[in-house]
Amino acid sequence: MALVTISREYGSAGSATARKVAELLDYHFVDKAVIGKILAGYGLIDFESEYDARSGIWSTIDARQRVIVSMLERVTRAIARHGDTVILGRGSYVILAHEPGVLNVRLHAPFAWRVTRVMQEEGITDQARAEAIVREGDKVRASFISAFYGLRWDSFERFDIALDTSKIGSDRAAAWIAEAAKALPGAAPPKGSPGESSNPNVDSILDEAVSAELGREEKSRGSHAEESASSTN
Repeated sequence: MALVTISREYGSAGSATARKVAELLDYHFVDKAVIGKILAGYGLIDFESEYDARSGIWSTIDARQRVIVSMLERVTRAIARHGDTVILGRGSYVILAHEPGVLNVRLHAPFAWRVTRVMQEEGITDQARAEAIVREGDKVRASFISAFYGLRWDSFERFDIALDTSKIGSDRAAAWIAEAAKALPGAAPPKGSPGESSNPNVDSILDEAVSAELGREEKSRGSHAEESASSTN
């Protein structure tokens, strides 16, 4: 088993690349939506909107934000216990820095290329607006990592692989990442049964919630694949 974390600059095709990696490896794919569903079971129903709020929200850390981040860390470690997963963003490369069998990836691209891509993907005709969106997207990520972990988000030193998607493209980047994951020495902690983890930050109830949500994600992925196959026949 292995884990792949993918951190990305805003507009660098991170989501598409991460999904492709999961597809190539037949791994679970975890993004903010999946994590949000798990956290909703603990009453944190606004996780997605709060995490992606304007960058300034992390400048002053309050009690609720500490609860959100604490639960985010616990969920991420529970996902690591499950294994065979691609995790997109959410500081996972920091949270799982000392876990075995983890490949940490950073995707980046020149600012102008990312702006153009965002304009195309989101149908934005105003370049100034697109530039503002990209800058703010980067700032949200940078401010979160800085506020809670005291690290520079734009530093590449904590990553095993850094790829410029403007040069190699999303599909080739995904293929390279998948090959690297297959060759990764070591292994993630064994899945075991819910409640068997010695890690005090992963309780049995949370472990079961993660397994259930990843099971639903896998079933949904299988259904989409069947529909796609049927449409080509």
